[in-house]
Amino acid sequence: MKLDELKNKTILLFGKSRAFSSEEFDSQLKYHDIGVVKEYNDDVKLVIDGKMMTPYEQNASDELYESKKINSLSIDIFEKELAKEIDEDTLLMSLKLSHDKDRLKSFLQNTTISDKLFFRLIKLYSWNGEDFFENDDNRDVSAAFISRFYENIERNHNVQYATTGFIHLVAQTKNGELLKEIFALKPIEFHPKLKSAIAMSVYTDEAMQKKLFKSGDEKLLEALSFNKNLTNSLVMEFLDDKMLRGNMAKSIELDDELFDLLKIHSISLALNETLTLEMQEKLFSLKDYDTNFALAQNNKLNIKIIKLLIELDDEKIKYSIYENNSTPVEILNEAYKEPKNHIYLSRNENTPIEILYQLQLDSRFERDVKTNAAFGRHIQSENIGWEI
Repeated sequence: MKLDELKNKTILLFGKSRAFSSEEFDSQLKYHDIGVVKEYNDDVKLVIDGKMMTPYEQNASDELYESKKINSLSIDIFEKELAKEIDEDTLLMSLKLSHDKDRLKSFLQNTTISDKLFFRLIKLYSWNGEDFFENDDNRDVSAAFISRFYENIERNHNVQYATTGFIHLVAQTKNGELLKEIFALKPIEFHPKLKSAIAMSVYTDEAMQKKLFKSGDEKLLEALSFNKNLTNSLVMEFLDDKMLRGNMAKSIELDDELFDLLKIHSISLALNETLTLEMQEKLFSLKDYDTNFALAQNNKLNIKIIKLLIELDDEKIKYSIYENNSTPVEILNEAYKEPKNHIYLSRNENTPIEILYQLQLDSRFERDVKTNAAFGRHIQSENIGWEI
């Protein structure tokens, strides 16, 4: 169905509109020269089943459907078609000139409009120098923003009413445009933790990184130093600071040049999960205990290095290897022969399910097994439950 097919025609609306306010719905129909009635007559060309239909309306709709006299459509589908036909430039100009905050808020809460239009509209909203949830209007707009972009919002409804919802959005998203829009929201100034989350996101672009850097805020600089995709110009800036340089060594996406620049921080480098085998070999060749211990905790460790670390025959390093999720099954099976290793195997996601079943029978390891993500996934896939 296309809206132009309904031009100068009449629709029958049972119930109410959903995404559009009643006033906006009527305004949109008027713009498209579509008439609307509440009772059926011979002029009606389409029936729309809206929300909050009365029993009478539901019966009338069912009768019309069964009679096959006329096509019907859900309000959700119809409103999506209305949203597609919105002239964005005209709407924005109208809102700018009218300063109609209620109408703007109504559109921001409208789930049928595109993200592109939503981003254009949010720039028009005035937060009045207050926080995300400091007044009713800000609360409604913030909740609309979070619920629009939050993954699986149906599993966590309350998150849309808390600033942590924005922090979760930053952690979830791979959308650089969404990060820019969150970064541009005025109330972000009240929330340094939200700024830090953006600074650490690998999807924060160079322009945002530089703006965060120019703030000179120590917490933001620290957060930036953990950004895996830190821009080269900032890498050079951070090399002069021992703490920031060490943070980069743990986190940044490494190439040979960066590895050489940061090798003074061998322990931090050893924890970096982007190390190539050659880089791991170079670190192991240093024969430094703390560096090797850090390597043993790296979850992207090459099997060759794992075996070399085990051959060092150091208990502390071996235990780290047995907890390491990159350790292959054959090594874990061998480690299981020694009871002293069981506590570490209970925490490793690579530990064979058969071993985890055995370990959960021991009260000493039961809790660790039950909180082991791999065991939890297995239990769910087998539809098995347990009491904690």
